[in-house]
Amino acid sequence: MRLEPPASGDPRDVLRALRAAVLGAGPAVALGGDAAPREAPAGTAAVVTTSGSTGVPKSVVISRNALISSAYATAARLGEGAWLLAVPATYVAGVQVIVRALLADREPAVVAGPFRPEPFAAAALGMASHLDGARVPTYTSLVPAQLQRLLDAAQHDDTVAQALRSFEAILIGGQALAPAVRERAAEVGARIVRTYGSSETSGGCVYDGVPLDGVGMRIVAGEVQLSGPTLADGYLDDPARTASVFPVEADGTRWYRTGDGGEIVDGVLHVTGRLDNVIVSGGVNVSLDRVEAAVRGIRGLESAVVVPIPDATWGQGSAVVVAGLSGVDESEVLDRVRRAVGEAVGAPARPARVIAVDELPTLTSGKPDRAALRRLAETGTTGARD
Repeated sequence: MRLEPPASGDPRDVLRALRAAVLGAGPAVALGGDAAPREAPAGTAAVVTTSGSTGVPKSVVISRNALISSAYATAARLGEGAWLLAVPATYVAGVQVIVRALLADREPAVVAGPFRPEPFAAAALGMASHLDGARVPTYTSLVPAQLQRLLDAAQHDDTVAQALRSFEAILIGGQALAPAVRERAAEVGARIVRTYGSSETSGGCVYDGVPLDGVGMRIVAGEVQLSGPTLADGYLDDPARTASVFPVEADGTRWYRTGDGGEIVDGVLHVTGRLDNVIVSGGVNVSLDRVEAAVRGIRGLESAVVVPIPDATWGQGSAVVVAGLSGVDESEVLDRVRRAVGEAVGAPARPARVIAVDELPTLTSGKPDRAALRRLAETGTTGARD
């Protein structure tokens, strides 16, 4: 099947291309990668290429059936309605917003350009409509950084607060959501649904820890693995990687190895973090995802990012990169961070530094650019640990 990029990265061009790929005869849509036309397996709707937050590129082949299965499973869980596209259309979260809208036979509302609370609120409130006298439910997908910006704006702009309350559900994915941010959202009246998934699962397929209909989940050697009709076909022109990441059982069941650690308690998935996001500090394995979760539990540090740094004494350590510390004593913040992490994770996990920046660098998806932050943090370190 022919694989072509949309006319541009503009959401409306991506919408037109996906309409043809999902509801028509194609061609398949190439998003985020090489703009040159290529060939993709039969049945492909989209190939989503992203370097991710760590800089390792991958081109995920997603079939028409997988996208449709995911969209219908979301509708079965949340209900049908109208969708607002506020995340990049070239990422899987944006693709799924578009596909959900197409299958509901509704044109998605679009927030184009750099994300700002005011245009988002205007678009959200402009979606209000009724069918047979009943209000049509509205939905959107955001990443945590977008939600936090909206919550900050809602403190002094009731229009933004009203917009947040207008959605039947706001899907939050892409990275972990700090408990403090979720509490703030609840105070405003926003209905948050945490989603877990990736391009390899056609977007979020586990909502608030519970898999969508048809999605299976298991833990193998501490790793979260997922199965079901939403799984991607694999990686474009990379059969070895596909076979490694998508193992097939003797009964024919395909599983996706997420690379995340987790546990399932009473049917609810709890993700603990990336299995490969671990440092060895003084001979002790330290999960930086657990460190980051502890740091983000501190008021004012909900968007902080924890990255590894070399440490002359302990081999490896970690640094906390945070924006918005103007006028704040960094040593006092470091003391708070070390106390919180020591209590939650253990003394060997305590970060060595706090690095203040004017603004956190992000990828176009809205996620922190961890590769850039790691390069920044590696400009210096300390061996302090007591």
